[in-house]
Amino acid sequence: MPVLRRRHAAHEGDGRALFALLEGHIEVVKLVDGIPRVVGERSPGELIGEVPITLGTVFPVGFRAAEPSRVMRIEPEDYHTIAAEEPGLVKAVGTLAGNRMSGPGGLAGIAAEPPPPRAIVVGDRWDSPCAELRRFLDRNQITFTWLQPDEPDAVEQWGGALPPEGDRPVIRVVDGKTVVRPQPRRVAELLGLDTEPAASQYDAVVVGAGPAGLAAAVHSASERLRTIVIEREAPGGQAGTSSRIENYLGFPAGVSGNELASRALQQAQRLGAEILVTRAIERIDAGTRQLFLDGGDVLQAQSIVLACGVSWRQLSADGVDRLAGKGVSYGAALSEAPNTHGLDVHIIGAGNSAGQAAMFFSTYARSVTIVYRGESLEKGMARYLVDQIASRPNIAALLQSELVAAHGGDSIEAIDVRNSDTGETTRLETGGLFIFIGADAETAWLPPAIAPDSDGYVLTGPDVAGESWELDRDPYLLETSVPGIFAAGDVRFGPVKRVAAAVGEGSMA
Repeated sequence: MPVLRRRHAAHEGDGRALFALLEGHIEVVKLVDGIPRVVGERSPGELIGEVPITLGTVFPVGFRAAEPSRVMRIEPEDYHTIAAEEPGLVKAVGTLAGNRMSGPGGLAGIAAEPPPPRAIVVGDRWDSPCAELRRFLDRNQITFTWLQPDEPDAVEQWGGALPPEGDRPVIRVVDGKTVVRPQPRRVAELLGLDTEPAASQYDAVVVGAGPAGLAAAVHSASERLRTIVIEREAPGGQAGTSSRIENYLGFPAGVSGNELASRALQQAQRLGAEILVTRAIERIDAGTRQLFLDGGDVLQAQSIVLACGVSWRQLSADGVDRLAGKGVSYGAALSEAPNTHGLDVHIIGAGNSAGQAAMFFSTYARSVTIVYRGESLEKGMARYLVDQIASRPNIAALLQSELVAAHGGDSIEAIDVRNSDTGETTRLETGGLFIFIGADAETAWLPPAIAPDSDGYVLTGPDVAGESWELDRDPYLLETSVPGIFAAGDVRFGPVKRVAAAVGEGSMA
């Protein structure tokens, strides 16, 4: 009979089993915004797991020891063997499961209850720091209420006079502190997100929490390796900003990048991986496999997985940098979609991400126009997206066209678009500009010993130059020119840049 000392009898999502609590105290926990929330308790003599054992499902909540506790675990096959001899047992456990689901504070109500906001943000719509704060909260799956100063009930919702313009944006953590003009790491600390490593030595250190990094964390932690993921912003990577991914296996109705990242994050944490946010790796010592974090922390790794992905390629057109966060965005932040209601918006680029964004914004905006330098959308976009776009009457495309300037005061108001065939420039009114012109590897910070290609992508496996490899064995398929350091996902030199490929490579690494 296992004794639990600050451990889980079962995690949310675990396979079915039945437990009896013999001694101690067990808390029932539900993950809300990635943070465990205590929703109940179990005392000695009570059962744990009656719902999954009755319904044949996974655990809808987790069960965590609040103090050293003793439990008896009954495997499903043993339970059904006993139940065959004692039919009354099935009835009693089934009745208990029904009460747990539908009774006061039951699991059905908890599952249906929308998570309460964990923070209140006061900020102006076209204020760049406010846009960055909202994006950070969205990317980290933090529910929040956004109050704009000109809203009629803003003072009432805030509970007093609003902070002056010079102090905005302001974040108030529910039942916590109020901070003016907060930096991302301070926000993460206020909301209980991990920003400090729990140890100094790890079996695997994963750099980046995109699909490749989270897949590496899941598989590493599942092998009982001490694993930590270092992420400079939020889990999900570039895929996390995708409004819809429709060609990822296992999601017939499609899945948002944010939802996929949230599920992967919960899975990695459930298996024991640490996930740090708002932390960056300043340098890596390739010889000792030490990683130096901003803030002074030094981690020692047995192995390192580089899954730091790529960064959006910046558009150099006049006015774009000045209006960034004021109606100009790289990628498609889900929180920005309602702000486009009834407006005409423009998307620059015609890859899959641009097509997914066009479909997403078309449900809010009056019109969506794709501006693309090529002669047809089919050149850079999947066929299914081209067909879907053709079915939306409020989506149009300006082909053989490029953005040359953006105009506006407090927010974007218009763009200049030049037709490469005729040379004519046209000014178009716009309520939002979303840029998808590709991405570049940012690997200049890596040590010279980790060999890149001419564009900065990390070489691995057979692509590692012979003279730079010193061991008798060949490098592993995803191993860099430094033994024990691997690369996976978009940062790696390779022809396929897809979520499914990144997940596969992270799992292999």
